[in-house]
Amino acid sequence: MPLVLQFGLVHISTGDLLRAEVSTGSEIGNKAKEFMNAGQLVPDEIVTAMVTARLSHEDAKTKGWLLDGYPRSFAQAQSLENLKIRPDVYVVLDVPDEILIDRCVGRRLDPETGKIYHLTNFPPETEEIKARLVPRPDDTEEKVKSRLEIYKQNAKAILSTYANITKKIDGNRPKEMVFADIESLLSQAKREKMKKTTAVKPVHEHKSQSNQASSSQDNWKGIPTRLNNIPHSREIRNYFYDDVLQATQRAVNDGRTRLKVEINIPELNPEMDVYRIGTLMELVRVIALSFADDGKRVKVCVQGSMGEGALAGMPLQLAGTRRILEFMDWGDYGAKGTFVEIGSIGANEVDEQDDMFILVAPQNAVGNCIIDDMKAMTDAAGTRPVILINPRLKDLPGSSGIMQTMGRDKRLEYAASFENCYFFRLLYYAGTQYPIMGALRMTYPYGYELYKRVDVPSGGEKYVILSTFTEKPSSDDINDAFLGKPRNREKKASGFWGFLSSVF
Repeated sequence: MPLVLQFGLVHISTGDLLRAEVSTGSEIGNKAKEFMNAGQLVPDEIVTAMVTARLSHEDAKTKGWLLDGYPRSFAQAQSLENLKIRPDVYVVLDVPDEILIDRCVGRRLDPETGKIYHLTNFPPETEEIKARLVPRPDDTEEKVKSRLEIYKQNAKAILSTYANITKKIDGNRPKEMVFADIESLLSQAKREKMKKTTAVKPVHEHKSQSNQASSSQDNWKGIPTRLNNIPHSREIRNYFYDDVLQATQRAVNDGRTRLKVEINIPELNPEMDVYRIGTLMELVRVIALSFADDGKRVKVCVQGSMGEGALAGMPLQLAGTRRILEFMDWGDYGAKGTFVEIGSIGANEVDEQDDMFILVAPQNAVGNCIIDDMKAMTDAAGTRPVILINPRLKDLPGSSGIMQTMGRDKRLEYAASFENCYFFRLLYYAGTQYPIMGALRMTYPYGYELYKRVDVPSGGEKYVILSTFTEKPSSDDINDAFLGKPRNREKKASGFWGFLSSVF
């Protein structure tokens, strides 16, 4: 079995164990034979005794194991739970009933070698072998249908035990495709287990004022400092990647389907000359691979060329991104092409097998609007999550220099239908990009937090929280917080935060 060889696992098949007991004529084998010949499932206590005995062998303990056909009932699953035996992933092959029945009824056994064949899918190599093949006594259509009904009832009951680790795979495809998906799942499970065993829990020396308001946010360590130092360190990039990922995962797990991430640190701000497309691509990869690790099929989408003739083209910010994504390193377990696909924006990019979509910096261009393609795509996606990363969906002037007005309200309404699952923006004096005066941060499902950057006597800096908001604050709200004024005071957008009027 290639999977066993590839991952060094011990293959434990309940069918093999049962047939071995039957062939030796053991007491347990004779009991099992009665049920098998009647087309019934062997009782839980018999199967569980054999499986747990095999799992207790040293090779299974040291190498790990792959259970094939077990557990098949709630009682069997609970027996493993009671013994503290829990798999890392529970793989379910989804195949239509008529295909399963055909696969079983068409099976044949070679009594000399014990090898299993199928009359059409896996025929014997020679006429000599074909002549001696015999059907298995439990592979009649009537008995298979009976087993199938019992299986369905039991499988439904098992889901309550393994709901958080269950991965469904379409088993009605060529075996090479099914194998590739299972291989990818096992690789992901292995990688996650290694991460858990090597992870070091961060140590917090004290709880500063800057993160008191976020005490309910798991493992958040406060805003990193020296964000104007370019290029950003790997530690800073990883901080933001993780911050975005956790917020996005919480939103998707809560059933949110129209989400956007807005993060405006120097390397992700296209208005600054230090903008790095590679940082944006890394962020997209982290999000996509994390959901792929959970068995989701993710489509990463970059808009193509828009317009015609002299107006044909795409925003400069996105130039070359599709090619970069195609050639990026997507990990050792082959996620790209199996659980991660690269596509464009549009209804025709939505496939039935896609579980979610990540749109990379979708934006309008002069004389062209991406929103129509996006709306068609989200309509086709239905209730599947669509996540926008750093979208820029404000209307731009047409080729004549006049703002596009037809349908503008509808376009703005559609753009506003995406809710923030993450927001981070550095704040500067009006008209400048230095020094950093503060930051505004929001992570789903928490509110917006306004921070002020302050210098410390040792020569360093820190971020001190000034205020929190349930909704995105206006520039007036930010002005008032920095000036120490009460909220809801009427005033014009002036002062050193006045430039944020166009942002918020």
